[in-house]
Amino acid sequence: MVATTTSTSEGWSSRSAFILAAIGAAVGLGNIWRFPTLAGESGGGAFVIFYIACVFLLGLPLVLSEIFIGRVGQTDAVGSIRRVAAQSQSSQSWSIFGAIGALAAFLILSFYSVVAGWVLYYAGIMGADLVQAVMEGDPFRGALAGESQAQIQQRLGDMFANPGLLITMHFLFMGATLYIIARGVHSGIEKVATYLMPAFFVLLVGLVIYGSVEGDMGGAMSFLFTPDWSKLTPQVMNAALGQALFSLSLGVAGLITYGSYIKEGSGLGPTSAMIAIADTGVALLAGLMIFPIVLAVGLDPAAGPTLVFQTLPFAFQTMPAGALFGFLFFVLILVAAITSSISLLEVPTAYGIGERGWSRPKSALIFGGGAFLIGIACLLGYNVWADVRPLWFWPLFENTDILDTVDGFTGKVMLPVGALLTSLFIGWKADENLLRTTTGLSPWAFTLWRFLIAWLCPLAVAIILVTGLFPGILGA
Repeated sequence: MVATTTSTSEGWSSRSAFILAAIGAAVGLGNIWRFPTLAGESGGGAFVIFYIACVFLLGLPLVLSEIFIGRVGQTDAVGSIRRVAAQSQSSQSWSIFGAIGALAAFLILSFYSVVAGWVLYYAGIMGADLVQAVMEGDPFRGALAGESQAQIQQRLGDMFANPGLLITMHFLFMGATLYIIARGVHSGIEKVATYLMPAFFVLLVGLVIYGSVEGDMGGAMSFLFTPDWSKLTPQVMNAALGQALFSLSLGVAGLITYGSYIKEGSGLGPTSAMIAIADTGVALLAGLMIFPIVLAVGLDPAAGPTLVFQTLPFAFQTMPAGALFGFLFFVLILVAAITSSISLLEVPTAYGIGERGWSRPKSALIFGGGAFLIGIACLLGYNVWADVRPLWFWPLFENTDILDTVDGFTGKVMLPVGALLTSLFIGWKADENLLRTTTGLSPWAFTLWRFLIAWLCPLAVAIILVTGLFPGILGA
C-alpha cells in the first residue's frame, strides 16, 4: 500500500526556483574542496577532461532519471519509486534504492556538517582577521599578518584537538540546516536558494577574477586543461567517475525528493542539463579560483585535503587584499555547504513525512538530531576516540577513523549501489510511454538517454562499486 504524504501540498513556486535549489543541492564541498583536491592529486588536465566526459555521459542521464522519478511520484523518494514501479507494472521492491538513498543522505549529513563546521570556524578566523585589518587602517593587507606558515598550518591541528570547539561549530551548522528544513519547501529551501545561489555565483566569479589578476592564471589553465594522458591511470579514471556521482549528489535521492515538488511541466531534459552544466561549471571555476593563487606563491597543487585549510590561508597571507578575499573565500564555501546540507536533510525528512506520517518539524528534528549525534562520534575520532576503528574487521576500512569510515562506506558502497539500481530501474523497468511523456525529450534525445541509462551507466557504476570495494583490482 502506498503511503499518503503531506509533502504533496508543498512545491516550488517556479521552474527557476527548482533549478536554483537543485543546483544548490549539487554544488557543495564536492565542487569547492573535493574537486580541486582530486584534480591536484591526479595531475590536472587528463583527470579534468575525463571528469567532464563522465558528467555528461553518466551524471546527466542519472540526474534526469532521479528528477523523473520525483516528478511522477510526487512524494518522498521511497514512495515516488513505488508509484513509478506501480505505473510501470514492476515490483514494489525497487523502492529499496530510495531507502538506501535516504539512509545515505542521513549518514553523509552527519560528517558533512562536521566538515562544514571547520569551514565555519575558518570563516570566523578570517572574518576576525579582516576586522582587525580594518581597525588597523590596512583593510587590503594579507591575511593572518604576522603568523608563520607553520603557525597557520598548526591551526588545523589545534582545531582537531579541541572537541568542544568542533562540537560547537557542528551544532551551529546543523542547527541552521535544521531550521531551514523545518520551515518547509517554499519558506525554507526555496527562499534560501533564491537568495544564496545568486550571491554564491557573484562571490565565485569575483574570486576567479581576483585569482586571475593576482595569481598565476596561465599556470592554472595549463595545469587544469592541458592533458598528460600518461597520468590517466585506472585509479584516476575511477576517481573521476566517482567524483561525477558525488558532485551531482547522485545516489542519495536528493533530486528525486526535489523533483517531487515540481507540480507542472514536462520539459525535464533541459532542466537536467542546466543542473549538470552549472555544477560542472562551478567545479571548473573553483579550480580557476584556487590554483592561480596556489601556483602564484609556489605552493603544491597536490596538497590533498589540506589544500583549503592549510595551503590557501597561507597563500592569502602573501597576496594583496588577502584578508578580504580569504574571508570571502570561506564565506563562499560556507554558502555551498549550507545549500547542499539542506538537500541532504530534506531527503530523510521527506521520508518521515511521507512514510511515517510525521509533521515536518518533527521529522526534521528526529533526523537532524540523529545526524548531529553521529557527527559528534565522527569529530571525536580526531581526538578522544582517535584510536577507534569502527570497521576494523573489514580490510578496506581497518585503518580508517570514524569520519573516514562513514565517508568511505557511503561513498564506496551506498552511493554506487543507489546509482546502479536507479539506472537499472529506469533503463529496464520504467514504462517507456511514461518516460517519454514526462521527460518531454525529442525522439533522438530520448533514444540516446535510454541507451546511456540502460547500458553505459550500469556498467560504469558497477566498475566504481567493484573497484571501490576491491582497490587491488586496479593495481598498485
